[in-house]
Amino acid sequence: MLDAIISGEMPGAARNKLYYGDNLDILRRYIEDESVDLIYLDPPFKSNQDYNVLFAEQNGSRSSAQIKAFEDTWRWDEASAKSYEETVETAPEAVSKALQAFRTFLGENDMLAYLSMMAPRLVELRRVLKATGSIYLHCDPTASHYLKMLMDAVFGPQEFLNEIVWYYRGAGVPKKARARRHDVLLWYAKRRGNHYFDPDPIRQAYAPATKERFSHYIGNVRDGRDYGIQKLHPKGKHPDDVIADIQPIAPSAKARLGYPTQKPEALLERIIQASSNEGDTVLDPFCGCGTAIAVAQRLERNWIGIDITHLAVNLIKHRLLDGFGVQPKVDYDVIGEPTDLQGAQQLAQEDPYQFQFWALGLVGARPTEQKKGADRGIDGRLYFHDDEKKTKQIVFSVKSGHVSVRDVRDLRGVVEREAAEVGAFITLNKPTKAMRKEAASAGFYTFGGNRYPRLQILTIEDLLAGKRVQYSGYYGDATFKKAPRAKKDGAANKEIFSE
Repeated sequence: MLDAIISGEMPGAARNKLYYGDNLDILRRYIEDESVDLIYLDPPFKSNQDYNVLFAEQNGSRSSAQIKAFEDTWRWDEASAKSYEETVETAPEAVSKALQAFRTFLGENDMLAYLSMMAPRLVELRRVLKATGSIYLHCDPTASHYLKMLMDAVFGPQEFLNEIVWYYRGAGVPKKARARRHDVLLWYAKRRGNHYFDPDPIRQAYAPATKERFSHYIGNVRDGRDYGIQKLHPKGKHPDDVIADIQPIAPSAKARLGYPTQKPEALLERIIQASSNEGDTVLDPFCGCGTAIAVAQRLERNWIGIDITHLAVNLIKHRLLDGFGVQPKVDYDVIGEPTDLQGAQQLAQEDPYQFQFWALGLVGARPTEQKKGADRGIDGRLYFHDDEKKTKQIVFSVKSGHVSVRDVRDLRGVVEREAAEVGAFITLNKPTKAMRKEAASAGFYTFGGNRYPRLQILTIEDLLAGKRVQYSGYYGDATFKKAPRAKKDGAANKEIFSE
């Protein structure tokens, strides 16, 4: 699908790339051998759950609507069985044997599906990593022990550097178990000893007791030789393998963008600062809401991000815009999005939900879950403020198939029911005269002496040509929670890490 969507054109000349698509396919077809300096990945795994993007309501409360970003694909089915077979047959011997051993031990279940999907991706990640590069695999204890064995098979046990424990506080204590309050980061080199690592940027201050103890002679005598006064490193202590001073992002924090697996920028800063230089390339193949990308951009690294949902890609665009301003301040290409009508038609045919996410992204709207109740008939919403400073909304209906005047009438009823200022009907196919007549009969939304059609019909062709919904956003868009403005010095806003 990717080739058709980009209309046969090669990716642009920008230094940074944001890809929509399956990361295995993207890695194999677009990322060159030994072209990446640092890889960070946080692949999702929670059996029998969906991964959703949750948006806060206008009053700041947690939304009851869950926007499905992608279902948990790590389950044993025909696709994972095929991935297992292909990997066993084509992967390096150590990886093939590891998967076969997992199957003998685990049987055919969700964990084996997860490992079967991860194995070929890790093989590709090793291929694209430079000899001086390293990889951080972020996981929780549910799968970390299996992933470590798989990483040993892919990279070699001799390339293992550290198992880093990220310890954090948190609510909720199980009745018959200890509280689970840490994640694991598995750190491997492409070639241990050649890999880049500079501890100085992430050193921290010594404890007062340590400073006091080393302020005078402490008898440093070894093998009969007096080495004199020991000195502490002027930049602080060497980082160890436990990170305990960074907390998850609080639900009410300014940096919380609504993505459930979002990690604090301070954590990514530690990784990127110590394991890469300015101008190096950082890759995140499961980039979600783009924390690794945002930090890499702020620390003046080049970056490559990959995600399988248009919803995530749109979130990252908003994050880069809010944090760094408009292009060319952030020089990047988006690869894999439709650029013409033919690409849009193919996306709609292959994945109607991703088409809907993409189409709503063109107008800056957020999707709403298809469910019974208050959201029926609404595919997306855009919130805005005019000079009354009262939050107002535009409701969207997106259609990729046959359309008729009945669809416009239905949207008109939704606009009235929701007391929305505008209803926007996005269609892949051209609207009929009856549809346009029905939209015109809905009247206007008036503000500041200007009149805006209450029902607006926009074709995908219109949107690709730059046409947008007409409305008064005098005080700006309030649809997505805005990311904090990036600070040039690289210092994260500490208030966002408080629990």
